[in-house]
Amino acid sequence: MLIIHHWDTDGITSAALTIKALNLENFVNVSPPIGEFRFDDRIKEHIEKTEKIYVLDLNLPQEVEDIEKETIFIDHHIQKKIKNPNVKQINPVLDGKNYPSASFVVSDHFSFWNYLSALGAIGDIGEKAFSISKVKKLLDIANINKKEALKLVNLIDSNYITMNRNAVEKAVNIVIEMEPKELLEYEEWNKNLELINEEIQKAIDNIKVMNTKNAKIAYIEFKSPFNIISKVARKTVWDLEYDGVIVVNKDFHGNAQVYFRISSKMTDKIRVIDIIENLRNKKFNIGGKKEVLGCICEKDNIDTVIRTIMNHL
Repeated sequence: MLIIHHWDTDGITSAALTIKALNLENFVNVSPPIGEFRFDDRIKEHIEKTEKIYVLDLNLPQEVEDIEKETIFIDHHIQKKIKNPNVKQINPVLDGKNYPSASFVVSDHFSFWNYLSALGAIGDIGEKAFSISKVKKLLDIANINKKEALKLVNLIDSNYITMNRNAVEKAVNIVIEMEPKELLEYEEWNKNLELINEEIQKAIDNIKVMNTKNAKIAYIEFKSPFNIISKVARKTVWDLEYDGVIVVNKDFHGNAQVYFRISSKMTDKIRVIDIIENLRNKKFNIGGKKEVLGCICEKDNIDTVIRTIMNHL
């Protein structure tokens, strides 16, 4: 059994929930290159060796269209119907329903719920998840308070933010084997968190304001080897309460990252999906959903990506 999952908390908890729900003992779990929306040669080699595949929390339907093995594709992002008859696509969006996270889709599909289901939702939609009764109930059962839940998400995310793909994949087994209180004290992840928080604050200190016709948009540029771009965007929109933010990491391991996030109240005014499609048509490596897009590109293409976003604004 091969499990291919996203590198963030939602992807890691979705993988852990699938493994526990199916009582799997013989499995391999892998994540794509952090920050890149593609299956690399390493993943393709694993696909060749396996009999059955699960793809979790990865908005990459195009990557499974040619797979000739049984594949279960579970996700919650907006995407097209997969045509490959070997692929069973489980995504409530296709039926006009919205789920806060892939972990919720996984738990619903397998009828298997625990605190990891809640952490996946918190990881994807932040503090809004605490207004979901199911999230509150699952955390209460596990005796986890709000502060602890938020820290658990940050600890799990620290593996991808520090760009440690191996640690991301190891994290699946760690969250399966350890109790929540043990995870909160896990030394390696806590050290990561200290370094990350310093980098995020340095980026936030460079904030600029762009007043467009319909929204108050923040603009942030920085350079960092850490994959903090989504954390910077969430903090700007969720904590500083901007309508949206464009964040640019100008030197991310030789490439650039551009990230655009809007607040939930702006989804009727700004169609992020249209921007994603526009950039995808221009052959950019991009992913996202109705409130967010993320793009990794060559440094020379930063202006093209930003101009495309600004044209929509």
